[in-house]
Amino acid sequence: MSDFFDLVNQRESCRNYQPDHRPSKEQLIRCIEAARLAPSACNSQPWSFIVVNSEEKSACVAKACQYAGINKFTSNCPAFIVICEEPAVLMSGKVNQKYAQMDIGIATAHLCFAATQQGLSTCIMGSFDQQTLLDALNIHEEKLVRLVLAVGFDAGDKLRPKRRKAVEEIMTYLD
Repeated sequence: MSDFFDLVNQRESCRNYQPDHRPSKEQLIRCIEAARLAPSACNSQPWSFIVVNSEEKSACVAKACQYAGINKFTSNCPAFIVICEEPAVLMSGKVNQKYAQMDIGIATAHLCFAATQQGLSTCIMGSFDQQTLLDALNIHEEKLVRLVLAVGFDAGDKLRPKRRKAVEEIMTYLD
């Protein structure tokens, strides 16, 4: 895919993965590379990524994402990227916003587009049991998990139509 708008139209939140078709290590690293290059306020890069691509650990991440009876589709997802917020170091003394969460959102979008470019599908999840997740990944340090990204190959064969608000509903254009 060489056209950015084609890429944007191809990206969708997948909830039906091929459980036995695991992304390669190289594909997942390319996704992290795309996130690493994302812009961030004052170049603070307030993120870290935990890539989970084993059957045993993926099952543990899926369980942590299903804690409230949701995200059951994760049982068939072969890989995950756990996205953590790290302290942001901002250069300006007059910063009036906390940019880390916005920066993480931009990095996550880069991740999703890199996955789509490589034929992978993703689903961003913000609902999970943080402690269960950290325990499952044997992380003992204090980490602030912001998102979990399901990554794999879509088991479906058809792109769903996007339902979005019309441009006129979300834009004010001033000449």
